[in-house]
Amino acid sequence: MCGRYALALRPSQIRQLLEEDGLEIDDAPEDTGDGAPRSSYNFAPGYHGIVYRASTSDHNTTREEEQSEKQNDATQDTRDSKDHIKHKLQSMKWGLIPSWTRRKPDYGSMLKTINCRDDSLSSPGGMWASMKTRKRCIVIAQGFYEWLKNGKERLPYYVKRKDGHLMCFAGLWDRVQFEGTGETLYSYTIITTSTNSELRFLHDRMPVIFGPNSSSVAKWLDPSRKQWSDEMQGLLKSFEGDLDIYRVSQDVGKVGNNSPTFIVPLDMTTKGIRSHCSQRQIKGLKL
Repeated sequence: MCGRYALALRPSQIRQLLEEDGLEIDDAPEDTGDGAPRSSYNFAPGYHGIVYRASTSDHNTTREEEQSEKQNDATQDTRDSKDHIKHKLQSMKWGLIPSWTRRKPDYGSMLKTINCRDDSLSSPGGMWASMKTRKRCIVIAQGFYEWLKNGKERLPYYVKRKDGHLMCFAGLWDRVQFEGTGETLYSYTIITTSTNSELRFLHDRMPVIFGPNSSSVAKWLDPSRKQWSDEMQGLLKSFEGDLDIYRVSQDVGKVGNNSPTFIVPLDMTTKGIRSHCSQRQIKGLKL
């Protein structure tokens, strides 16, 4: 599973890094203010993070999201043409709340939907049915944490791309409006798959990680792909690139703690943070 990750960059920094990787971004949240997502080296469920997704033109986004799932998925109109597709970074809450939810769920219920297993998408029906065909996204992270069971201890490890690029997790999103409120809430889940050989010692599940400007990202976000297929299912596989995996401070285990030292090896000093972190991400460190 993926229950904690790091994203200590502001939206403007994330946008710059993704655009350098060749991704198109037409809109993004402000760095500060009411709609700004959270930045943290210890990103926990319930926080508002950054997702990257495609939509039709801004004027039609809401109508597209609310249209009946019973419509003919094979029908495409001018709103789905390539000319009308926009790509945006958006602030959403981690822990997917389905659109049919009437009342705000408690924290325990929300924890059940922070992840979505890839094999749960392989068969028709289920709670993810509408989201996997129309509400796919990329969840942005610098890296993620996993805990190794060592007797009675749980030892935290940090996992990041060896090349220093941002991690692009496959995700699903939804929007909900609770009864008696005028508030619309967007939320997301991270899709997990079987671990690769590098991570097998640590856990049997890992996030699905795409290359930033890969064909997998383009296919995953393509709004014209409204039918779930073997090709779409086949995108959900373990990461084939190189990873850095190392132990970090146990202080990361407490939700609310936040420090740049959480993403560096346990035996490194604060002085070593800059030499260890990617130069592409160094501006996001708050030392």
